[in-house]
Amino acid sequence: MPDPTEIAVISSVLPATFTFLFQRLDRLLTSRGAEPETDVAAPPGLVGTLHLPLEPSEDTLRARRGELELLQEALTAYADGTVPVSPSDHRLLRNMARTRGALEDIYRQRLTFEGEDRPASGPFVHQSIKTVTGEASGMESDVITGNSRVLQDVDTVEAGGKLIGMKGQRITQQ
Repeated sequence: MPDPTEIAVISSVLPATFTFLFQRLDRLLTSRGAEPETDVAAPPGLVGTLHLPLEPSEDTLRARRGELELLQEALTAYADGTVPVSPSDHRLLRNMARTRGALEDIYRQRLTFEGEDRPASGPFVHQSIKTVTGEASGMESDVITGNSRVLQDVDTVEAGGKLIGMKGQRITQQ
């Protein structure tokens, strides 16, 4: 059974997965980090669909910046080829999983790769709300496709309040 704190990708796609994650990390830490990424190619082995552009949450990026800097420092030797990317390197796999977790939080999209037992890649929203007095929407768009997910933890919806999980003119799953 794989260690749940490690990323569990098939070894043949591990280098491409590492490159994809490190490029996202590097871009977030540059001056243009809070800008949407439109030129992202999904790596081989990605399960599901990325919703493009990748749009980082500026608040989450700001809150997790220190963590991202530490992860970048831990992964730079792999990125520059000093240390090989190997499926037997548990330190690498743990740091890739940490990077993936931070990226998922910042981009609000799940990033799942072949060989993993978790929901497919795609946009997600997890809201924790005590009381809804007006309107709260998890996801709203003209077209919502792929493996979009909304999880809402709400204590109370008051009279006149409105809670919407997902709203769109067309919602399709793949």
